[in-house]
Amino acid sequence: MAAQTTFRKPILPLIAVLAFGGALAACETVPMDRGFGPGPRSGPGPAVFRADDFAWSTASGSASIDGRIDYRRNGRVFDCTGSIGLTPDTPYTRARFRTLYGSTDRAAVPETIVRARTVADPSVDYRSYVRSTTCENGRFTFSGLPAGGWFIIAPVSAGGEERVVLMRHVVTRGGRVSVTL
Repeated sequence: MAAQTTFRKPILPLIAVLAFGGALAACETVPMDRGFGPGPRSGPGPAVFRADDFAWSTASGSASIDGRIDYRRNGRVFDCTGSIGLTPDTPYTRARFRTLYGSTDRAAVPETIVRARTVADPSVDYRSYVRSTTCENGRFTFSGLPAGGWFIIAPVSAGGEERVVLMRHVVTRGGRVSVTL
């Protein structure tokens, strides 16, 4: 019996270490994706531009976005002052917009602040994936969209006030989305 006891003492810690190591090896760390568009995803860390991440957004679809500008500050009503942009939600654009607007949901940031902020890899040109439309009487529409996540970007101003850039995230799923900025 004494031989068994001395034999078991060194083996039990070894078995425990091997079992714990095996359990750890079985675990896989998978980055969480909060994206809304189909396609490959990047994990945490600096987002890298990948055309494959934007590919889904080039397809036609049955979704549309009907938008309205109703932004007010200090008692002043702001109107659209340029084209309204619609940018696909990808790991790259999400990281970029988090830097520029401080959010990936919605924001209203003075244009000078947006332009002063520095993004990683500022020379990447993803404009071919951005849709654009005019804003008339405070209204805009995007149609023929595939299902996915999008960022609406709308520059607005009120008289002599500094221009403000409105950003809002929306998700299309084949129907009509109404949004007020």
